[in-house]
Amino acid sequence: MKKWVIRKLNKDNAAAISHRFELPMLIAMLLDIRGITEEREIVDFIDGKALEASPFEIKDMDIAADRIQAAIEDGERICVYGDFDADGVTATALLYSYLSDIGADAVYYIPSRETEGYGMNREAVDRLYQNGVKLIVTVDNGVAAIDEIAYAKSLGIETVVTDHHAVPETLPDAVAVVDLHRPDCNSSFKELSGVGVAFKLVQAIEGEYADVDSLLENYSDLVAIGTVGDIVSLRGENRVLVKHGLSHINNSDRLGITALIDEAGLSGKRITVGNLSFNLVPRINAGGRLGLSQKSVTMLLTDDEEYASEIASELSSDNTERQRIERDILSDIDDMIREDPSLINNAVIVISGEGWHKGVIGIVASRIKEIYAKPTIIISRDGKECRASGRSVQGFSLIDAVFSCSDLMNQCGGHPMAVGFGISAENIEAFTRRINQYASAHGVPVPTLELDCKLNPAQLSVDLARGLSLLEPYGAGNPTPLFGLYNMTLRDIRPLGNGKHLRLTLSRNESMIYALRFNVSPAEFPYQVGDTVDLAVTLDVNVYNNNENLSVVVRDMRFTDTDDDANMASKELFERFCRGDRITPDQAGSLIPVREEFATVYRFLRPDGYHYSFDSLLHRLQGKISYGKLRVILECMNELGLIAINEGLYDFEIEMLEVGRKVDLNASVIITKLREVSR
Repeated sequence: MKKWVIRKLNKDNAAAISHRFELPMLIAMLLDIRGITEEREIVDFIDGKALEASPFEIKDMDIAADRIQAAIEDGERICVYGDFDADGVTATALLYSYLSDIGADAVYYIPSRETEGYGMNREAVDRLYQNGVKLIVTVDNGVAAIDEIAYAKSLGIETVVTDHHAVPETLPDAVAVVDLHRPDCNSSFKELSGVGVAFKLVQAIEGEYADVDSLLENYSDLVAIGTVGDIVSLRGENRVLVKHGLSHINNSDRLGITALIDEAGLSGKRITVGNLSFNLVPRINAGGRLGLSQKSVTMLLTDDEEYASEIASELSSDNTERQRIERDILSDIDDMIREDPSLINNAVIVISGEGWHKGVIGIVASRIKEIYAKPTIIISRDGKECRASGRSVQGFSLIDAVFSCSDLMNQCGGHPMAVGFGISAENIEAFTRRINQYASAHGVPVPTLELDCKLNPAQLSVDLARGLSLLEPYGAGNPTPLFGLYNMTLRDIRPLGNGKHLRLTLSRNESMIYALRFNVSPAEFPYQVGDTVDLAVTLDVNVYNNNENLSVVVRDMRFTDTDDDANMASKELFERFCRGDRITPDQAGSLIPVREEFATVYRFLRPDGYHYSFDSLLHRLQGKISYGKLRVILECMNELGLIAINEGLYDFEIEMLEVGRKVDLNASVIITKLREVSR
């Protein structure tokens, strides 16, 4: 459940932008909505392809470049120390490739996620020392490696850190610490990914008069993949880098990327940010999640076409295996939630399981977060020591929340939207309690679905959709435009793709549209012909047999008369009661149903039970009962054996049970507890 919010628009300002820059009014509106209103911003956003910011405005960048130059001149062996995700892999490939091309004695090292974990470790430092390394340059990690960098220094190895993660209070004793989030860093753009910082380092090594166009031609494909993979904002320099990168990927001569595109079935198609996010990045990540990321780096560097294809095939197999493991873990969690629904009542969901694959729990956390619109932490237990990965919702800094429990964990790192840490099994319960106390004190934002604007269905056209390409590439910070179609009457529902998808026909006044609802079967679709609904849709142009057609894709739906504010408030109150938070007597009283409300629900369910979503059940009861009261009624009926509720990650089903006796509603535990609080 999310609150639908239409983003703020200054129509007069949008009209001025449209006139000044000769842009379609919808494009001007979307620029205003995204806060892109100054002339220079608009020009850069629509046409800008230049990297104007000097790398030397980043703190310590000059020191880092000088130290690396000295190492090259003195013939010192340099190790590029990376990370195992797409950002770290591409950063490693970029910097190693550049250093090798200019004649440096360079090697690279990426730790195993499974056996070494994130960042630098002493065993790796020992191996590099034995290999004659004199300088370590970290990419996408290192800012928190205080002990490891000190240990390397004791062996005579110096370190240059390049990172983009949250900075600890004490910086490591490195030659240079290049991190945009240092309080004393005055760089104009703070949202670079790890590979973005590595690119700026290369630019700095090249010097004040670097041929940036040549660097972009050589490396922007790698930067684009890593930047998209790390889900950083596609604004400012990131937008420029990704624009260039997509252009080079679509005309790629990098054999590894070409092989990966072929393996993903995208050969001959235009590669977009979406293709990178859903097809290429997961394959690169799969190597680090299930094996060693070295093969991903090797694939990106090789000049052997056959070898590139071989590794791309291996990565695809790894990705298929990763998907299977992910499904298995989600199935375990589904069973756990059916057994104990209280797991999802907390403001921050924390779920742990024995032996879950440490390389996949971050993806699982992301899936759970999307389903319940709550910050989520998934913990893999392995005896006493456990690994955790978390994903957050916009507006709640998960790294701050986790740091508030730092005495309960080890090796914590991340940023506001994602974290990873180690924790002892004995501390999981205390951690769950403490992080939810933090969430209660600081508040978790109401989950929202942001619509750019409402559209009249009569306005929809191929030309309208085609014009949106001016705003590409889309991604974090510049999402694909999401439009609202309100008060639409559902006229027809037809299955597509062997029943896996739906084609909907809807109308308003004289306008009729067709829309696609993917990954929803007729049995899962809670709406009926004749329902009045609101749609959140994206628009695209579909080309088939050289004919262009408008493609309207439904991203979310709701009944038109849905009262988001009332439902969200009632849901939050019910969950607070369930997890034992303090509520007032009046609030408890508002959750206690009267007998007629019980009767209304029972009469509705009695013929066949119910097997659609809870939200749709709430609507079918015609708004007579609040969200919280309906939850209480169902819990009470479940307790007393009138119904059986089967609710998991993806489904909600109520089965009517045969009852051969009269039941006493006052005997319900949940009703008794509510009455105790309401006195």
